[in-house]
Amino acid sequence: MSAGTVTKTAPVGAEVTAAGRMRALARAELTLLGRSRATFFAAVFVPLVMPLSLRSAVEEMDLKEAGLSVGSVILPSAVGFSLLFAVYSSLVSVYAARREELVLKRLRTGELRDAEILAGAALPSVLIGLVQCLVLTVACAALLDVGAPDAPHLALAGLLLGLVMWPALAAVMASFSRSVEGAQVAAMPLLLVSMMGSGTFVPFEVMPDRLASVCELLPLSPVITLVRGGWTGNLSAYDALGAVATAVAWTALAVFAVQRWFRWEPRR
Repeated sequence: MSAGTVTKTAPVGAEVTAAGRMRALARAELTLLGRSRATFFAAVFVPLVMPLSLRSAVEEMDLKEAGLSVGSVILPSAVGFSLLFAVYSSLVSVYAARREELVLKRLRTGELRDAEILAGAALPSVLIGLVQCLVLTVACAALLDVGAPDAPHLALAGLLLGLVMWPALAAVMASFSRSVEGAQVAAMPLLLVSMMGSGTFVPFEVMPDRLASVCELLPLSPVITLVRGGWTGNLSAYDALGAVATAVAWTALAVFAVQRWFRWEPRR
C-alpha cells in the first residue's frame, strides 16, 4: 500500500475539526492494519490465546495466603496482554512502517497536527485493545467465577491509563528503529520485561518483597495493580495512588521523549 493511498481518504475541506481529521486517519489506518496479516494476527489473536496458556501455571501457585484466586490473577494478566500485543507491539510496527513509507511526512504537509497524526494512527489499535479487554473480562468473569469487581473505578482507571500510556511508549520505541523489522526487535525487550515482571505471570503478592518493589515500577505494573485491586478490593488508597502516579510518570516521560526524539522521516 503506497503512502498516497492514505492521504486520499478524505476530500479536502470535508473534515475541519481535529476529531474529524483523526477519524478520517483512523479509518485509513484500520484498512491498512487489516491488510497487514502478521500485525493483525498478533494484535487480535495472540492476546486471546495467552490467558489460556497461563491458567495451568497459575493453578499450581499457592494463592490463598496472598488472598488471590486463579481468576483474579488471570483477568488482569489478560488485560495486560491486550495492551502489550494489540496496542504496544502493533503500534511500534505501524509507526515505523508509516514513517518508512513517507506517510507521516506527507500527512504533516496538510491540516493534521503532529499529535493528531500519532493519535489518529493509534486509534484502531487502541479500540481493538479496548474491545479485547472487555471481551476477556467478560470471559474470565464467566469461566473463572471472578464475579463483579469490588472497586470498578480502580479497574477502569487502570485500563484507561494503559490505553493512553502504551501508544506513547510505542511511538518512543519506533523512534529508535531504522525499519519495520528493526521496530519489532526494538519492541521486544520492554514487552518481555513487562510480561515477566509486571505481575502477569507471577503476582506481586507472591514475589519476594524487594523484587516486587522493583517490578512495581515497570510501565505495565500500575495497570495490573489497579485492575487486580479493582476486582479483589484489597488495594489501599496509598497503593492505588502510587500506581496512578507511576502510570502518569511513565506517560509524561513517553510524551516528552516523543516530542524530543520522534522521527517523521525515514532513518538513514
